[in-house]
Amino acid sequence: MNTTEERPPAYVSWFDDIGIDDRPDVGGKGASLGELLRAGFRVPAGFVVRTSAFERFIDSITRESPVRAQVETLDPDDLEGVRACATTLRARIEQAELPGDVLEEVSTAHRKLASSARTVAVAVRSSATTEDAKDASFAGLQDTYLWIRDRADAMRKLKSCWGSLYSVESLSYRRRRGIPEQNVAMAVVVQVMVDARTAGVMFTRSPVTGDRSVVTLEGAWGLGSAVVGGEVTPDRWVIGKVTGEISVREISDKTIQHLPAPGGGIETRAVSEELRRVACMSDEELQALRTIARAIERHYGCPQDIEWALDRASGEILILQSRPETVWSVKDAAPAARATENPLAHLMSVFGGRR
Repeated sequence: MNTTEERPPAYVSWFDDIGIDDRPDVGGKGASLGELLRAGFRVPAGFVVRTSAFERFIDSITRESPVRAQVETLDPDDLEGVRACATTLRARIEQAELPGDVLEEVSTAHRKLASSARTVAVAVRSSATTEDAKDASFAGLQDTYLWIRDRADAMRKLKSCWGSLYSVESLSYRRRRGIPEQNVAMAVVVQVMVDARTAGVMFTRSPVTGDRSVVTLEGAWGLGSAVVGGEVTPDRWVIGKVTGEISVREISDKTIQHLPAPGGGIETRAVSEELRRVACMSDEELQALRTIARAIERHYGCPQDIEWALDRASGEILILQSRPETVWSVKDAAPAARATENPLAHLMSVFGGRR
């Protein structure tokens, strides 16, 4: 009997095997992708390097000197101290060797993913355990690497994602919020890249007014990184969630797009003159996105912020991420009036002033 083959994976989970309840082990992004796939939404294939791999790695480098204890001593107002700590820790993480058992399991998963896909290129995306939570979001504070073609490079980017948990911005955020370091870990998503004709984001309530009866869509040519990074002014539509009526249609001058670079990674290229001022999505595609947005919101039971891409070859719409909308949700949760010990005090103050 080969016990090695029967041992369950310690460091890798495929999207098919995880859901939103697995957030502590696979992070916010990984848990959401697994949840979406299991709910029947089209998600590019991939796996998550679990927090257990991060813990194994941190333990291996902590033998030389502490990591978490060093962070716990930081004063969030001491920017120079935070910056020095971030520089030191990121260098240690990126230069250290992966433990052999972690390297073997992740490499095996990468080979399996590459052999099953149309392209061997993958995205390597950070997935922090506190990311995309309703009360604290790490979204945007950790790293994402796109169109990674080489397995060795994917292993390097895995460590870079772990290292981004110790960036100046991430350290400052955690220290200011008093988040205990023992509660912070990093999973990493490794996912087949979509060669996107068009990509963008959509919100199942208006990010401007908070209106929950509409879906707001933004998109541009090429990969969604240009939209998310603010490098291009996207086309924008506001669509009635139930009626499908397009009440706002803003077609921008989209001068640049992000596309795969020949040697790996992405590059910025000019959009052709004939496409710059042309809508990047047809009305039929917009209605398909509206239907998907409604279904995802219904599945999660709260407004969502969704990343999507339209595959260049097949025209299929794929979902790259969905997270709870936070801006208006926080406003909704705020009390309309300050709580008082005496519930009649507010009424007494109102009627007492009418004399």
